[in-house]
Amino acid sequence: MDKKNDISLGKSVYANLALSTDLLIFSVSKGSAKTCRNLSEKYFSILLIKRDKEPFKNKWCLPGGFVKKEETIDMAADRILAKETNLHNIYKEQLYTFGETNRDPRMRVISTAYMALINKENLTENLSDIASWFNIHIKEKENIVEVILENEEDEIKYVLKKQLINKTTNQYKYEIVENKNIGFDHSIIIMTGISRMKNKIQDTDIIFNMMPEYFTLGELQQIYEVILDRKLLDPAFRRIIANKVEKTDKLVKTGGHRPSVLYKYKN
Repeated sequence: MDKKNDISLGKSVYANLALSTDLLIFSVSKGSAKTCRNLSEKYFSILLIKRDKEPFKNKWCLPGGFVKKEETIDMAADRILAKETNLHNIYKEQLYTFGETNRDPRMRVISTAYMALINKENLTENLSDIASWFNIHIKEKENIVEVILENEEDEIKYVLKKQLINKTTNQYKYEIVENKNIGFDHSIIIMTGISRMKNKIQDTDIIFNMMPEYFTLGELQQIYEVILDRKLLDPAFRRIIANKVEKTDKLVKTGGHRPSVLYKYKN
C-alpha cells in the first residue's frame, strides 16, 4: 500500500491515540536509630497518589495525566506534578515510553514516564491530600520479583516476571503476574524506574539530587545501599564516590560517636 492510499483510509488504518505522562518521584525516608550510636535507618521511597475516579478508583497510582494539545511533554509533566503532588521545580528526566495496546481500559494511551529525585527532608511545600510516600521493599528469586510498597496506613503488593532483553545495558522487560493494589501498568513502570536507578547511581551523579547540601560519608553510603538493596564494602563504596564529593571543614555529632566530618557534592 502506498503513502497516498494510506492517508485516504484515515481512521481505518491509524488508531486514535492519547498521549499521557507519568511521574516516578523517588526519595529516601528516614526511620529511627536502633541505638544512640547508630545512624537512622533509611528507606528508598516513592510518591503515589490515590485515584478519586474511574478507572481504578481508590487504587494507588503514579502521578500522571494526559498531555494537552498546546503542551510539550515536559510542560505536561510539570503541570501534573504541581496539580497532583503540589511539588514544583524538582529534578526529573525521561525514563521510557510505554505503549502496550491494553495499558488503559478507556482507549489506546501511550505514556512517557519521567523519573524525578528529591530530598524530601528539605521539602518546603506540603503534599496534596491524595499523595503519600511509600517505602520500597523488593524480593527477587530467579526471574520473579515481589514488590511491597508500604507506609503507616497502607500496603501494596504485586508480583512481576522479568526477562533480560539487553545484556549490555542490563535492561529488563517486566510482565505482571499478580497485581491487586495498583492501577494501570504502573507496577511495571515503577520496577523499570527502580532498575534504571540502580544502574545510574553507580555511573552518574544522579543520587546527589536526593542528598542535603552537607552529609557524612556514612549517610551517603546508606543511600547507595538502600537503592542498590545490598551492603557495600568500603573499597567498593569509595570507588563509586571517587571524585564525586569533597571534604569540608564542618563537623556534626551523631549519637554516641565522636563528631563526623561533613562532605558535599563536588560540582
